[in-house]
Amino acid sequence: MEENEITLGTGMGPLKFGASMDEVRALMGEPEEIEESEDDDEFEHQAWNYLEEGYSLYFDREDDYRLSCIETDHPGLRLFGEPIQGKSQAAIEELMSRHGYTNPETERMETGEVRLSYEKEMIDLYFDEDELQFVNFGVFISDDLEVQWPS
Repeated sequence: MEENEITLGTGMGPLKFGASMDEVRALMGEPEEIEESEDDDEFEHQAWNYLEEGYSLYFDREDDYRLSCIETDHPGLRLFGEPIQGKSQAAIEELMSRHGYTNPETERMETGEVRLSYEKEMIDLYFDEDELQFVNFGVFISDDLEVQWPS
């Protein structure tokens, strides 16, 4: 499997949502830094940052600190088998649409970036000057807010 292939709702390459911290450590090694969530954060979590590889891996406390979200700006990023880093918003929307995912929400951030969100698919794609910069994606959550761990 391609190491930087995003599989919606499942993970990226060998990293699967639902993995324990020990399983992630065995795959990735020690993170360069570990961030704890702020006290006023809605969700208590730990973020493991692998700065050189360009990954941040999130573990939520309420999910027993299992891997639930990945943020990455890795240059080798792929989605549906296609490289996506640096692609335009239109190209990403076209790729998603070809795979049956339509009607994303778009928001311009205060920093000027544009966030393209596919809420049901749990993926946010961030663009600066119409080039994909980074992606944040997570485990699927059902309509009644139950986490859908990949089997």
